[in-house]
Amino acid sequence: MADIITVNNLVKLYDPDIRAVDDISFTVTQGEIFGFLGPNGAGKSTAIKVLTTLLKKTSGDVKIKGFDIEEDAREIRKLIGYASQETGIDIDLTGRENINLQCRYYHIPKDKAKQKTDELLKTVGLADVADRIAGTYSGGMKRRLDLATALVSDPEILFLDEPTTGLDPQSRRAIWDHIRDLNRKGTTIFLTTQYMEEADQLAHRLCIIDNGKIVAEGEPGS
Repeated sequence: MADIITVNNLVKLYDPDIRAVDDISFTVTQGEIFGFLGPNGAGKSTAIKVLTTLLKKTSGDVKIKGFDIEEDAREIRKLIGYASQETGIDIDLTGRENINLQCRYYHIPKDKAKQKTDELLKTVGLADVADRIAGTYSGGMKRRLDLATALVSDPEILFLDEPTTGLDPQSRRAIWDHIRDLNRKGTTIFLTTQYMEEADQLAHRLCIIDNGKIVAEGEPGS
């Protein structure tokens, strides 16, 4: 499989002296689950925000499917989905309404939006609570709804920033199952996590980052 993400000598500075990402390089292969493992404050979220075009890099070269992260940001946004650490759902809307709203952002026609919404609610196991206000959902259910909204655009690459942080073991395993299922269907997944067990369970390859630098990389358990 070809590399779908290439990162060379990426640097992101905050103020003159804070090197949140410090000259890192790695590749992600099409069709894999790539793990980005590290403690809080290691630089994981900064890196993922650069890769998803939400944050400008200081220097380095980043390409996604051959598109430059800054020159071709609009094209890249058509290829990716992103679920951040903080769920982006509207807790005053129902689960169904949250997904429908995302469909409107992507200008999906009403008939297709209804079909897609029903499919995504089933995919993440929320069909039976689709018409409940999202504010009444458990933490795990909110995470699954957030994952569904990130899938509205049928992304080739899905970026997940610590998707199971704070969840109980049962909810975490449910999210793992959804991630594996998406990957089996062909979605490339870039996963940041602070849990070694999660990286071992999900990632085909991983990089370990600490203090903004990559300190190890390879296959889990190698």
